[in-house]
Amino acid sequence: MQEKYAPSDVEAAVQGQWRASDAYKATETSSKPKFFCVSMLPYPSGKLHMGHVRNYTINDVMYRYLRMNGHNVLMPMGWDAFGMPAENAAMANGVPPAKWTYDNIAYMKRQMQSMGLAIDWSREIATCDPSYYKWNQWLFLKMLEKGIAYKKTGTVNWDPVDQTVLANEQVIDGRGWRSGALIEKREIPMYYMRITQYADELLNDLEGLGWPERVKIMQQNWIGKSFGVNFGFPYEIDGEKKLLRVFTTRADTIMGVTFCAIAAEHPLATRLAQDQPALAAFIDECKRGGVAEADVATMEKKGMATGFYVTHPLTQEQVEVWIGNYVLMSYGEGAVMGVPAHDERDFAFVKKYGLPLKQVVAHPGMTFSAEAWHESYGDKTNGVCINSGKYDGLGFEAAVDAIAADLSALGVGERQVTWRLRDWGISRQRYWGTPIPIIHCPSCGDVPVPEKDLPVVLPEDLVPDGTGNPLAKSAAFVNCTCPTCGAPAKRETDTMDTFVDSSWYFSRYAAPDASTMVDARTDYWMPMDQYIGGIEHAILHLLYSRFWTKVMRDMGLINFGEPAKNLLTQGMVLNETYYRENAAGKKTWYNPLDVTVTHDEKGRPVGATLNADGQPVVLGGIEKMSKSKNNGVDPQLLIDQYGADTARLFTMFAAPPEQQLEWSGAGVEGASRFLRRVWAFGQGHEAALRAAGRIDPAQLGEADKALRREVYLVLKQADFDYQRLQYNTVVSATMKMLNALEAAKGAQPAVLRETYGVLLRVLYPVVPHATCQLWQELGYVEEFGPLLDAPWPQVDAQALEQAEIELVLQVNGRVRGALTLAKDASREVIEQAALAHEMCVKFSEGRAPKKIIVVPGRLVNVVV
Repeated sequence: MQEKYAPSDVEAAVQGQWRASDAYKATETSSKPKFFCVSMLPYPSGKLHMGHVRNYTINDVMYRYLRMNGHNVLMPMGWDAFGMPAENAAMANGVPPAKWTYDNIAYMKRQMQSMGLAIDWSREIATCDPSYYKWNQWLFLKMLEKGIAYKKTGTVNWDPVDQTVLANEQVIDGRGWRSGALIEKREIPMYYMRITQYADELLNDLEGLGWPERVKIMQQNWIGKSFGVNFGFPYEIDGEKKLLRVFTTRADTIMGVTFCAIAAEHPLATRLAQDQPALAAFIDECKRGGVAEADVATMEKKGMATGFYVTHPLTQEQVEVWIGNYVLMSYGEGAVMGVPAHDERDFAFVKKYGLPLKQVVAHPGMTFSAEAWHESYGDKTNGVCINSGKYDGLGFEAAVDAIAADLSALGVGERQVTWRLRDWGISRQRYWGTPIPIIHCPSCGDVPVPEKDLPVVLPEDLVPDGTGNPLAKSAAFVNCTCPTCGAPAKRETDTMDTFVDSSWYFSRYAAPDASTMVDARTDYWMPMDQYIGGIEHAILHLLYSRFWTKVMRDMGLINFGEPAKNLLTQGMVLNETYYRENAAGKKTWYNPLDVTVTHDEKGRPVGATLNADGQPVVLGGIEKMSKSKNNGVDPQLLIDQYGADTARLFTMFAAPPEQQLEWSGAGVEGASRFLRRVWAFGQGHEAALRAAGRIDPAQLGEADKALRREVYLVLKQADFDYQRLQYNTVVSATMKMLNALEAAKGAQPAVLRETYGVLLRVLYPVVPHATCQLWQELGYVEEFGPLLDAPWPQVDAQALEQAEIELVLQVNGRVRGALTLAKDASREVIEQAALAHEMCVKFSEGRAPKKIIVVPGRLVNVVV
């Protein structure tokens, strides 16, 4: 075997063997228990980043460990290939999004293959492939038939210059990200999916999932089941009596209402603006900006009084109506009651505009002040009503019951369960996405594309120019014939939200060549036994995929209702950031690899200079690797320099999978050094390891027994850590094994072969290339077969047995030393040895023991 470890040679040779044997092709015919482990599919942005490396290595380690333990394992891969980034790149480079996407897929696939991942590439999918998105269209039409999909007018962000709808994240300070134009809120026809129909099930089924608790809580909050009261403030306008309806979960504070706020799109706001030009201008201003809740939560709260009043239903007081930019028409009925004494947002609003507030709930020991908000003011626990007339003295539940009953008796209110969750709007006025399979006929209206004509294929040769959807300008795509009456008609040019593409791809992995959406293979592999991805996907992707799965189940396509039994959300990869700032305050970010850092005696960075000019740069902190901060590390450069095994080892060792990982060049070098030691031990003992015979227990010396015991003790812990996905401590275990092997003096060749073989198998899932090569070079293949399918090593219980054991010695409960005694020493012998120990004599100070406590196999405590 090679004297020195050469990662590039080793990895090329081993990967060639895997390809030749089609090592990772999975089948459904195995008698072994199946395990389906899936990483969230990447967007083909051009290159892998370190977050990808970490995610896929976690998945790969799991795959290899489970395969060694007798499972039929599948690890697939695909590409979330539709979306705006491809259109943006197409505009920047003057090429069709399809070319940009397919070129990126090819490059990223080669990167994944260079990592040695155990991917079954025969199941590869790309969501921009017509054979895949055909089934998006097919299921959409089935949902349309059953009323789960429907069309209605919705509010969107409209860029009047680019003539397109923008996603919420593309609206920056109320302007289009590309054009800089002031964004308008526009009402347009859109298709929706009735996810609210599954709200209860989506909420209740979280309980049985093996998902991180914080992910389940995030989904619970997003679904947002609320119990409250829906009631109305009576008013009269244009001779017509109406109710301004609001929903509240705090009906106990109704006596503290001092204003009402309505959305700019509310019908009452539209009517009032007819007579007030200033109000109309403010409403127009409110209609600009994002329509997302997240935007509204962080934006400056603005309002304008309308001069119009509604009547408080219980007190008959007049309550002024305001227009509020923080009130969304799409949530509730577009109106809220303002209770500034007990709602932080309302408190800030009235302080800004000088409106009154009225305390109507008191808490024991709390002193209320109208000058500054305190979180206790909004707490509904342990509070009692005050300044509330007949409701004074009532606690939260009793007050809600009484007020709800009174509102109901007046005919203006009732109890109601509401949901934060809203139906899923899937229409996007984009080119690079799944075409919505609808034809618009002047005579027949909206006509679904017949199933036999699916898929509606997206043309791949169009180049966006930023002036609206290219599909709308493509006569070859738009012009068609109505399938119902045969008259000239137009295709729908909206495409589907890309979350549709990622809502069921895992099921398609199971049957990628099926002539139907899914087949029996899907029920074999699904649901996923383990799903792996970032916490940023905790809400929308996971919620939509759960909804889509339940719809497929209800249509009889599959026999399961949740896509993933278990979920692991891996932590982000962090790195240092460095920058210089010019006089105008603009920051230029420099990659940490281009910076020389000086550290203090504790290893903390205290200064940095740019390698190119030696001038100081500023440490900006430790942040997530990103293009904007120029602090990313190219995995390909890492692999080229150190090898894939080193990259894998570092990412697994640096932190537990679910925690953040901080990049360290020294850590990478340390990982490489460890692998060179593993190789050097095998190479240095090659002759002995290859020639070694079987172990004769009767011939084992003390050095043999000590080495075997140490290695098997570590194996026992490593096996436990593999099962709980704590791969960082698994790597620590292999380091302990190597240390024990290197320190062993006088151990027999047979013992070295046995224990080194254990090390190779424990290290293999993390470091597959070097271990496979060593396994083959040193002759383990002849005994166990290829390492890929070698059995997981079992702990030899006999090796753990000891003639002597060590007991902790305590005096009055404090550790004072240790005793080495025969394993079967009697209690009397243990007590005598403890009393005679020099540390016991010293700390007893001549006092007789009151009692001696012996915990077998662990400790002895002398109480004086």
